Amino acid sequence: MNNERFFKNQNLPFVEGRHAQHSTRLFKPHMHRRFSVGAVSKGSLYFRIGSEQVPLTQGTLAVINPEILHSCNPQPISARSYYMLYLDTTWCLQVQQMLWQVETFVPLLNPILEKWRLYDLYIQTMEQLMDDRYELLEKEQALVQLAEVLFLHGCNPQRLVEQKQQSKVDDLKQLLESDLEREFIMAAAAERLHVNPYTLLRQFRKNTGITPHAYRMNCRIEKARRLLQQGEEIADTALACGFYDQSHFHRHFKAMTTLTPGEYQRCLLPL
Repeated sequence: MNNERFFKNQNLPFVEGRHAQHSTRLFKPHMHRRFSVGAVSKGSLYFRIGSEQVPLTQGTLAVINPEILHSCNPQPISARSYYMLYLDTTWCLQVQQMLWQVETFVPLLNPILEKWRLYDLYIQTMEQLMDDRYELLEKEQALVQLAEVLFLHGCNPQRLVEQKQQSKVDDLKQLLESDLEREFIMAAAAERLHVNPYTLLRQFRKNTGITPHAYRMNCRIEKARRLLQQGEEIADTALACGFYDQSHFHRHFKAMTTLTPGEYQRCLLPL
């Protein structure tokens, strides 16, 4: 039996929490615009990030920087329970600026953190986040403490200064994120950016690990999640995000979240 709980509150707009119990749902490789942290509370699974695949069990955190292709699934298929925490990078940057003088989000160096101290703090924070008995201020303070510990343990801010900027790729990302209800072709984007479309395609895939189409599809799903959280009708959401019908929307949304749009909306909206 699958049991899903979500935390989302308009007064803490920077965070979303998810607790799945005895889940057998499978994820297609996907990415998030937010900084994400996950952990298994019962059972085990395999965490695939880029070309790397590692087992994930109790005592280990999976750390996923924004826009990194990943998936977490058991092999063979079996039930597992897990927590997922999604944090907006703008909020994360505020926490990092409390620690260092940085202007942009500093990614964590390693996708796996195998320390029981960090795992226990994460589980404690997630249980508090999902518990209605705690006030929002308590939840916010717990999240700040968790983020601070994770960043101090896993970040190297100096490395960010040394990284080269991928300006054309960043420009293409902005184009892919806009006007999601419209068709998009590489030739038009390349002409606008004054580059060879196939050189740009190659650079984009090398930088992100996915194609522009896959990136745009992830942007559509992220927008769909926001609209569904706001109570928008599923049909209207599908059109606003560029899906040609509800079946097309349903298939891609479930592949990336394991939930149908209706299931996702029912988990988040009060009856």
